[in-house]
Amino acid sequence: MAGRPSAAPGDAVIIEASIATMAQHGYHGTSVRDIALRAGLSPAALYHHFPSKQAVLAVIMERGIEALLARSREAVEQAGEDPVEQLRALVAVQILFHLEDQRGTLLGTSELRALEEPTRTPHLAKRQAQQRLFDGVVAAGVEKGVFHTPLPAEAARAIVVMCTGVASWFSPSGSATREEMVERYQRLSLDMVDAE
Repeated sequence: MAGRPSAAPGDAVIIEASIATMAQHGYHGTSVRDIALRAGLSPAALYHHFPSKQAVLAVIMERGIEALLARSREAVEQAGEDPVEQLRALVAVQILFHLEDQRGTLLGTSELRALEEPTRTPHLAKRQAQQRLFDGVVAAGVEKGVFHTPLPAEAARAIVVMCTGVASWFSPSGSATREEMVERYQRLSLDMVDAE
């Protein structure tokens, strides 16, 4: 599983069981036997798919950040040259992605400390690349005179944290839909960069 872990179609049940179990008990509180039990497998059968619990975590973490990066890059490209539209597009992706699988994305945030090498360093680089997309859009907006924040780097970081955090409390049965949350956070984000 070194390098770029990826999941084969037959591994989906194990990954789902791992997310559910680790979300409930944490990475260190979850055993291979726990995952296998939830997946309806024997531990030996699980080891046929993944060599370790760490390998499962690596796949979960990597598939998440790679998908988020790909969607974010596409969103910025499709938004055109306007920093306002680019920021709106990034906010939409950041929120909707994290609400697609709230347990999985929360696991990706909370268990980053458990991720080991050789996956950890390249994974952190991908997370930094995601942050740099926001940094670049906000900086470009300031340079073009569209955003007036005196703290572009801090504003970009705050927007990412704010949007990612929606997954920790959003409920589909709540008073706002996912789309309404996107609209609200787009407005908040533009306020944070002091958009015209």
